[in-house]
Amino acid sequence: MTVDIRSHLADLVRAALSRCAPEHAGAAIVLERPKLAAHGDFACGAAMPLARTMQRNPRELAQRLAEEIPESPFVARVEVAGAGFINFHLRGSAKLEAVRAVLERGQAFGRSTRGRRRKILIEFVSANPTGPLHVGHGRGAAYGASLARLLDYAGWDVTREYYVNDAGRQMDILAVSTWLRYLELHGADLAFPPNAYQGDYVRGMAEEMKAARGDRYVRPASELPAGLPDAGQTDDEARALREEHLDALIAGGKRLLGEDWKEVQEYVLGEQLEDCRGDLEEFGVHFDLWFSEKSLFDAGLVERCVERLRQAGHVVERDGALWFRSTDFGDEKDRVVRRDNGLYTYFASDIAYHLNKYERGFERMINVWGADHHGYVPRVKGALAALGLDPDRLDVALVQFAVLYRHGQKVSMSTRSGEYVTLRALRGEVGNDACRFFYISRKSDQHLDFDLDLARSQSNENPVYYVQYAHARVCSVLAQWRGDEASLAGADLSRLGHAQELALAARLGEFPEVVEAAAGDLAPHLVAFYLKDLAAEFHSYYNAERLLVDDPALKDARVALAAAVRQVIRNGMAIIGVGCPQSM
Repeated sequence: MTVDIRSHLADLVRAALSRCAPEHAGAAIVLERPKLAAHGDFACGAAMPLARTMQRNPRELAQRLAEEIPESPFVARVEVAGAGFINFHLRGSAKLEAVRAVLERGQAFGRSTRGRRRKILIEFVSANPTGPLHVGHGRGAAYGASLARLLDYAGWDVTREYYVNDAGRQMDILAVSTWLRYLELHGADLAFPPNAYQGDYVRGMAEEMKAARGDRYVRPASELPAGLPDAGQTDDEARALREEHLDALIAGGKRLLGEDWKEVQEYVLGEQLEDCRGDLEEFGVHFDLWFSEKSLFDAGLVERCVERLRQAGHVVERDGALWFRSTDFGDEKDRVVRRDNGLYTYFASDIAYHLNKYERGFERMINVWGADHHGYVPRVKGALAALGLDPDRLDVALVQFAVLYRHGQKVSMSTRSGEYVTLRALRGEVGNDACRFFYISRKSDQHLDFDLDLARSQSNENPVYYVQYAHARVCSVLAQWRGDEASLAGADLSRLGHAQELALAARLGEFPEVVEAAAGDLAPHLVAFYLKDLAAEFHSYYNAERLLVDDPALKDARVALAAAVRQVIRNGMAIIGVGCPQSM
């Protein structure tokens, strides 16, 4: 049975407290890894807060505690440093406990019960189903999926959800864009609006619609609003006129198609959702629920939610519209929830959606949003507070869009214009593994330049290749060793005494702490950082020492260390959704 060194050291400190300050024996004991190796393997700062309570000098209290710490076979020495830190220097046997723990627990190494299987909802991607997912969406998908795996690893009961915006203007724009292309296929001569969806996928849907439905949706193009002339307006005026013209085309399509408009809209929604689902599934990103915005309206929840806010005094009527008084909750201005034409805003349905999350009984909710939604956070949390809900149960993780570079040149992306690189195309070019690793290689709210050339390269500069190569090297060693891997848990690890071996073992012992810290900070990039460091230490060790030596006991011990490295790489890569090839 392996020993949890961190818990063991905490028990030693508690034992010391019970001897010199028994009234504080139940105090919280926190152990951290010092930044400098000279300060030991673990440091405890418990003496400093206790000294304030006891009105004693913190360094003197730390010294007293250090003197009372019981002997341990895992502790080489204890020192007091700084204002009152107790530093523990471990024996090699303590560091090697991590190797044994990895081999014994296998895939479970690093897992915890901290989440206590509490229900948590992670909503991510949630891109408007108006076109193929692009490389910007890919980062949110990779982050959300990795975060879900990470929190599951940390003991939470995780539900993954995609919020489908199927009730708003963007779906109308996609429907009219496809219908106009369909009319073109039937010989209509019309000016396709520049602010409609331009991509080839729109033409593809129009062609499929024609093949499936023939001329069912053909209507006289002459009854639609004519194209806008260039009258020398300012950019803002021209933009406003284009949007008014597009709205007029939508209104014209609804009028001419009647009940058939719903069929066209449902067709394009179904096509895009199916494409999105398939793309994400191929990317290894899975959802438990696809939640329809339209269902909120069908169930009357949007209306009920706004009425609840109005009865609480948080909604007022101005000029025929209903306004949520979000300035009362720190927002910069009040927000419309129902327009003067009686239509509810996106914000109204978003409030209702979040109310629904609370009503479903989730103890914690995480929204993964693009960084451009930063200003949206306080108004949503304000609405939750206005509904009498605890806004602290909602966390919002912001994700910067990735910027793709090919041959040093930035690739432009615009969904409406159709000028973008799809996630599917990127995956086809560099592979899922490189996409997943690169996307979470930095903190989610930091800018990310996705270097396509680096992602394709087979070099040590490519982080995913570097980590996978470490895994493949261990597989090669084990294949040459030809022993029974199950026997490695009983290897004589005391034969491992070189500084690199002990440092590598200590690094393995950090993995559960990395998982815990990453889960607490919603930061799967910390796992990627750790994996790169672990791979670097293993490569260095592999290049410096021969693993398959003639001494059978030493050989088995070194192979056991390598096998533990392989297992931790597998566990970490599973969290971020990256594969581990056995050969490269």
